[in-house]
Amino acid sequence: MSGFAIAIVAVFIIGYVFIALESVTKVNKAAIALLMCVVCWSLYAVGGISGAIHPGLLFGQGGFESASELGKIIEEYLGEAGTTLFFLMGAMTIVEIVDQHGGLNFVSDMIQTRHKRKLLWRVAFMTAILSAVLDNLTTSIVMVMIMRKLVPDAQDRLWFDVTVIIAANSGGAFSPIGDVTTIMLWNGKQITALGVICQIILPSFVSFIVPTLIFQRKLEGAWVLSTTKAERAAVRPSEVTRRQRTVIFLVGVGGLCCVPLFHLVTELPPFMGILLVLGILWFVTEVIYRKHDENDPMAKRVSSVLGKVDMTTILFFLGILMAVSALGKINALTTLGSWLDASTASLGHMQHYVVTGIIGVLSAIVDNVPLVAASMGMYPIAEIGDMACDGIFWQLLAYCAGVGGSMLIIGSAAGVVVMGLEHISFGWYLKNVTWKAFVGYLAGMVCYWLIHTFLFPLFA
Repeated sequence: MSGFAIAIVAVFIIGYVFIALESVTKVNKAAIALLMCVVCWSLYAVGGISGAIHPGLLFGQGGFESASELGKIIEEYLGEAGTTLFFLMGAMTIVEIVDQHGGLNFVSDMIQTRHKRKLLWRVAFMTAILSAVLDNLTTSIVMVMIMRKLVPDAQDRLWFDVTVIIAANSGGAFSPIGDVTTIMLWNGKQITALGVICQIILPSFVSFIVPTLIFQRKLEGAWVLSTTKAERAAVRPSEVTRRQRTVIFLVGVGGLCCVPLFHLVTELPPFMGILLVLGILWFVTEVIYRKHDENDPMAKRVSSVLGKVDMTTILFFLGILMAVSALGKINALTTLGSWLDASTASLGHMQHYVVTGIIGVLSAIVDNVPLVAASMGMYPIAEIGDMACDGIFWQLLAYCAGVGGSMLIIGSAAGVVVMGLEHISFGWYLKNVTWKAFVGYLAGMVCYWLIHTFLFPLFA
């Protein structure tokens, strides 16, 4: 057993605890994530040089023969993390530039109401639907921007923010393009688009409806909305015409909607589609403001928005993803999956519910992408049965990996970005939201079991 591999796991756990206690330690989570990343990879490097980490020891994977090989390993994982980071930066910039020109007003107008509980439910369903069409990350950014306009009270807004996180993850789980994990399973032919939509949509809706029922008890009465439709139109004076504003909205939001299609047609990573949309939007706004001086505040150029990108969130993402990749390199996640499989072998048909259920809980702690990737590598697609295409195991994996991340605020991309944008502490979320999200998670699994136990046999 390699001491260096054990040390890597220990560093990750310690770093995770410090992130969880950010409100107590007063140390920014991004700093901890970066330290965790560098220390984990430094231990891997030293262990590889000394021969303490190599094939056959501890988790059965890792090691390298030269410094150049180590560099290639890190560059490979950095490239994988970079796809998420560039997607995040691009999406945030696109949403902000559209919002600067009043493009998000129509969404806020659709859900706007003075009654807190009505607004909560409208936000929940709108978020879930948008998340299935776009993705949970982009949807979360859009909805948080809208919540800042509609909810004047910061304490009340916390409950809307966490509803956005849960609904976004749930909405992405039943769509083949709504989450990275469902895209992976769809491209890997473990699930089909029609199968996952028809069989996961009801459990996914249950998984956010149940927590929302609990959240609404925290909200009573009504308020005076922070802005009216007329006020929002006058908030940001602009030289653009209505037609130009419409063009910016169609390029930005329409482009975001087309990113999954771009991915399917070209098979390029989704962040390339985001960069394409950003490039086109940048070009369009430059043409619109070509007669304005570079420093004219009336000209809302993309270049001015880029300076507002939250680098703290980006660096936190970088640290977490690279630290998790170090765990993946020593095969810790796959080993854990194999152990779960062996430990639940005696449960028979219910084994798939238990294994995927545990994977979903783990996805709230570590990134769900390597967990799903490890599961896809561990289990071959069968011709028939629960492990076949659209079988119970793969559909449950899509549901659990997507919805399970809601149990902790750093368990999903949606949670991390809302955490960064709204400065929600890990401790507050753990205390006030985790158990409610877990109840919704279990309710969705029960719903799926009921469908397959009593409904589907009627049509067999």
